[in-house]
Amino acid sequence: MQRIELAAGYEISRVIRGGWQLSSGHSAAQSEDPVADMVAFADAGITTFDCADIYTGVEELIGRFRKRYADLRGAAALAAVKVHTKCVPDLNLLPRLTRANVAGIVDESLRRLGQERLDLVQFHWWDYAVPGWLEAAHWLDELRREGKIDRLGGTNFDTAHMLAIAESGVPLTSMQVQYSLLDGRPAKEMTDAAAAHGVSLLCYGTVAGGFLSERWLGVAEPAAQLENRSLTKYKLIIDDFGGWALFQALLRALDAVARRHGSTVATVASAAMLRRPSVAGVIVGARNRSHLSANLAISDLALMAGDMAEIDAVLAKANAIEGDVFDLERDREGRHGSIMKYNLNKGAA
Repeated sequence: MQRIELAAGYEISRVIRGGWQLSSGHSAAQSEDPVADMVAFADAGITTFDCADIYTGVEELIGRFRKRYADLRGAAALAAVKVHTKCVPDLNLLPRLTRANVAGIVDESLRRLGQERLDLVQFHWWDYAVPGWLEAAHWLDELRREGKIDRLGGTNFDTAHMLAIAESGVPLTSMQVQYSLLDGRPAKEMTDAAAAHGVSLLCYGTVAGGFLSERWLGVAEPAAQLENRSLTKYKLIIDDFGGWALFQALLRALDAVARRHGSTVATVASAAMLRRPSVAGVIVGARNRSHLSANLAISDLALMAGDMAEIDAVLAKANAIEGDVFDLERDREGRHGSIMKYNLNKGAA
């Protein structure tokens, strides 16, 4: 497993185990023993786990995993495990958000994860029209200096607001963004800005909720309602990318590359993102350890210049997705924003 240093003394695996699919209420079947699955991932070298205060039940699961891993493998092995969580105050709370609210979210994450100090807290703010986002970022930095947080990052800030936070003195280590072969919005401005300020990008959506896989190759465009909100979300990106015909052309190119390497479409799609400037890691969703070998293969796959040229030839025909990072999703009346859920942190708040 490739590893990378996000900051001095802070190292992660470049493939990160995502936690959203483990949240309670997710439509897909869950693992019989998710803690044992996490142990298997960590043993195999995927030692970085992504979660959030708003992923119901996931911080508690990872807290149980951390305890079991320490019992099984010892304190030294546990020290290599990094848990990236988030601070996502509800949209309804933003106008009256206080430092105590932010500290409460952090304290709740500490309790759930069983940590004395959070490894990385990724901050998100739903609506820039509501003042307070910069002040809240500084409250988190105060908590970092108090020893409750090791590193600070952001989630889905656009380039201008990321720069405002970094240039105000908050030491941003990372920014988690939706970034894939279908959605290239971070490449417009953020990758260069991130590099200039020492911010690493952690990418989610690299397989577009499963659309970038053999399952959809040669399949007619779905006419019925999709089975979950994640697929609905990424189908909108496919529409903006250039539509179903161009999406199928991309799948054919990825499949050709995958066949040459004895790999899969999803593995190629994620491995391609690890080659992008400023990208430190990709976040992969896995409900159980049946996905482990495929996730490990992302780090192992050495794509050649000819492989990338074949993929880029299709991407050259695509539309640029409108706006900067997360702009479309912030428009609560728009196609993308109208399917979002903005108030998931009520208990912590």
